Amino acid sequence: MNNNLIDTAETVTGFTGVRACELWKHDDLSHPNSDWLAEEVPVALVYNGISHVVMMATPKDLELFALGFSLSEGIIDAPRDIYGMDIVKSCNGIEVQIELSSRRFMGLKERRRALAGRTGCGVCGVEQLNDIGRPVTPLPFTQTFNLNHLDSVVSQLRSVQPIGQITGCTHAAAWLNPQGDMLGGHEDIGRHVALDKLMGRRARENWHDGAVLVSSRASYEMVQKSALCGVEILIAVSAATTLAVEVAQRCNLTLVGFAKQGRATVYTHPQRLISA
Repeated sequence: MNNNLIDTAETVTGFTGVRACELWKHDDLSHPNSDWLAEEVPVALVYNGISHVVMMATPKDLELFALGFSLSEGIIDAPRDIYGMDIVKSCNGIEVQIELSSRRFMGLKERRRALAGRTGCGVCGVEQLNDIGRPVTPLPFTQTFNLNHLDSVVSQLRSVQPIGQITGCTHAAAWLNPQGDMLGGHEDIGRHVALDKLMGRRARENWHDGAVLVSSRASYEMVQKSALCGVEILIAVSAATTLAVEVAQRCNLTLVGFAKQGRATVYTHPQRLISA
């Protein structure tokens, strides 16, 4: 590869998260072209000096990612539980160094200690297996959303995917108010990370009324993360899994899939939705 073609795109496009590359098209393998790829880097979330998790993510909006992850994983109850945050680049990736309150850090240590020594299946991590059965407080029924707004908001998802428009390589998560307006959204190569970034933004902006729209399928962890953040309505562009439906049913979350032009499939708790 010609290294002259590799460059961060911030000076070219005005944002980070994409890099130029050299490639060949199937109809002309003798002449290379330049194109863009979405960046994928290891991002370590470090709480009070202890590394908790490493995620592969797009290196943008990382403070929102760390805040949203902390909320959606039940590490904190509110943004005030985080006293400080620093983004530190390393030779192998990026560290987000988070200073937790003493109370929340003690809770995190107890959680990690409780997981130590348990046996996993060898396929999923021990923490992932344990989290599937994590109890989620049942959600109240305070929100409504008119499904007639879906056609316009689904078509707007690309507006919050500048990297996706260039590379075709990102998922998006957006917040919709009850009037069907898209208040904001975030993208990432990982659908969970995109959702975490949105949950961080939602907490900072104090958005409460409305629903989440994601460009991906609805897996159980998308449902669980939403519910732990108090989201009552989750709308996915693609399908839902059986476990996602089970978790949504149990925690009173309204789950909608196949949100496309002129259609939607409601899996759980349709009483929050309006179709007239």
